[in-house]
Amino acid sequence: MSEDSPTAVFLAIYIITFLIGFPNSALALYSCIYKIHRQSIPIDIFMLNLTISDLIFLTFLPIKMKEAADNMVWNMPYFLCNFHMFVFFLPVYSSSLFLTAISAERYVCIAFPVKYKSPKRIIYTVPICVGIWVLVGVTSLFVYKAAQIDSDEADNTTNQRPLVTEPQTCYSNFTEEQIRQLLPVRLGLAVVFFFLPLITCCFCYINFVYILLKRPLINRKRKLRAIGLALGTLLVFAGSFAPYNISHLVGFIKKENPKWRMTTIILTTLNACYDPIIFFCISREMRRVIKVCAKAFFQFYANLKG
Repeated sequence: MSEDSPTAVFLAIYIITFLIGFPNSALALYSCIYKIHRQSIPIDIFMLNLTISDLIFLTFLPIKMKEAADNMVWNMPYFLCNFHMFVFFLPVYSSSLFLTAISAERYVCIAFPVKYKSPKRIIYTVPICVGIWVLVGVTSLFVYKAAQIDSDEADNTTNQRPLVTEPQTCYSNFTEEQIRQLLPVRLGLAVVFFFLPLITCCFCYINFVYILLKRPLINRKRKLRAIGLALGTLLVFAGSFAPYNISHLVGFIKKENPKWRMTTIILTTLNACYDPIIFFCISREMRRVIKVCAKAFFQFYANLKG
């Protein structure tokens, strides 16, 4: 990280993301559990896992706040560097896959309504979620292993702390051998966790909205929510995931670690702010909980003012 990096901006983004994302994700978790308790359908299971993914990310986000507050100097125990990089990237990868699963469910719901109502569908949902978590976990470990590889040029400090190649930083400076190992791994991550999910989501939501607009009996509010759902998902991919994964592609082509990659990592944190848009469009319970909370807040404010 260069000395002129706008760490104050990074810290502000972390704080805003935490303040907006955590309460909304907590409300989403409550609404998912409530709905699953009443009647479980596949999309509710996917939404629950997406919410858990966001909460994992937000729970450990204060570690990134501390790092940014220290001007990207790592003043915490070194084992936290290894741990926080794992829990930071794990939800980023899992979110893209769960968003893709949700888009596929919405498409199947409207394109094949008879098959969607089959009770057997719920049986396949849990293994799919478990498979996503296993895939993401194993992939994250591969990235961690690649970052540990030291070249002959590495000094004793690097050999002792392979992930933290400079004692004062965490996962920002790499040896030539580490870069050589990381670049193809990052390209593979971009393909599996971004480009393929993005193509799938575009296909599902374009057809989803097209079919929905062709049906005159469906009310206008539902159609608008469907459009909001599609736009919200694309917003997550474009605003949070695209810059980060493009840095992987550029890095692989140029055979280097892009200097602006840190900025793209910051943008991935905004994912936790965008996901509530998707929850709001899909879940009636989420909209009800928000209305109740808003009503209680305004009532509390009126009592204070009075």
